[in-house]
Amino acid sequence: MVVRDKIYFISDLHLGASALDNNRERELHLVKWLKEIEPSAKELFLVGDIFDFWYEYKYVVPKGFVRFFGQLCHMIDQGVEIHFFTGNHDVWAFDYLQKEIGLKVYYKPKMFVRNGKKIFVGHGDGLNPDDTGYLLLNKVFKSKVAQRLFSWIHPDIAFSIANRWSKHSRLSHPDESEYFEANMNKEEQLRFAISFESVEKVDYLIFGHRHVFIDHQLPKGARLIILGEWIQTFSYAVFDGENISLRKYPMEDTTTNHTLSLP
Repeated sequence: MVVRDKIYFISDLHLGASALDNNRERELHLVKWLKEIEPSAKELFLVGDIFDFWYEYKYVVPKGFVRFFGQLCHMIDQGVEIHFFTGNHDVWAFDYLQKEIGLKVYYKPKMFVRNGKKIFVGHGDGLNPDDTGYLLLNKVFKSKVAQRLFSWIHPDIAFSIANRWSKHSRLSHPDESEYFEANMNKEEQLRFAISFESVEKVDYLIFGHRHVFIDHQLPKGARLIILGEWIQTFSYAVFDGENISLRKYPMEDTTTNHTLSLP
């Protein structure tokens, strides 16, 4: 009898990234991981920037990702519930992923309750209310007018623009552990988490976006989990019904020897 009792979290896969030359290898590595967790997976959370760029035209979607999509469809057919959070790289996901693949798509952070644990999940960008430049840009990207105007651009040109933009992102330098540790008191995810747990009961806050993987105890007892990425570290988190732990694939527990030690 198959017992599906675990919940998995993963983010920042950046599939199809033009700045990387190992996209096929990373996709195969990802599918291998998905097949290994499938027998125990009750739910899977894809926490943003799953694709390096995603835009759905009325009749066109980005080519590729066939093995990944096939495995997701297979898992859903087996009863695994899969949640997809848009990130800053794949914000333009509309209804294709729901209708064709069967994913549950979220456009903003959301609280979930599992086994009595309150788990707040989101990609983790746009959490700083003082970052007006980023918030304005994000608002523009999410506007119906901008989306409609972009849809008038031929896909070949649109994806060429997106690929050039991507090469200037943190994707080109994914290991930000030292910077994060040195500037942690300024980090918007940590500041947001401390503020959030002060006004609402929560056990875990789970984010991606920053390309570091961290398990940090907050002042009131909640834990901030930052999931890392699938460019170099291949990290993820798993909830066993009682606790959430960070791991690295192949199946290596990274809680003690890879996570940053934050005060």
